[in-house]
Amino acid sequence: MNEQNGTPQLAAPDNHFDIRLSPTTRGARLARLLAVEWLRPRRDIPYAATEAAAQIVAELTANAATHGRVAGRDFRLALVAHPGVLRIEVSDTRGDDLPEPHTGRGLLLVEALADRWGVAPGPVPRETVWAELDHSADG
Repeated sequence: MNEQNGTPQLAAPDNHFDIRLSPTTRGARLARLLAVEWLRPRRDIPYAATEAAAQIVAELTANAATHGRVAGRDFRLALVAHPGVLRIEVSDTRGDDLPEPHTGRGLLLVEALADRWGVAPGPVPRETVWAELDHSADG
């Protein structure tokens, strides 16, 4: 627990970033900027992986803001850094309309950049589109 200005705060794990944002173009842009800021000081993730991650975040959050938008409900961006793997998750509240592989320019780009990606339904009404990037510290 951190304590700043007399207000107790829980410390976030160093390998995990999680935020909810409004499903708008501003929210999607902010998601990309925050992801880049979180990834920038991580010396264990090579530049090529951080650049690919920024592009994947941009595409998935734009999709969440455009196709997954439900008034009054936020989308969620999560980044998890495991040794050798960076996982990106974007969840929205349109679980009734799961994206199909090989549809749309954005998902084709995600497929080209990610080593793996997929869609996980639930819990209702959510869906999560995830992507993983393999990397090594020397690569």
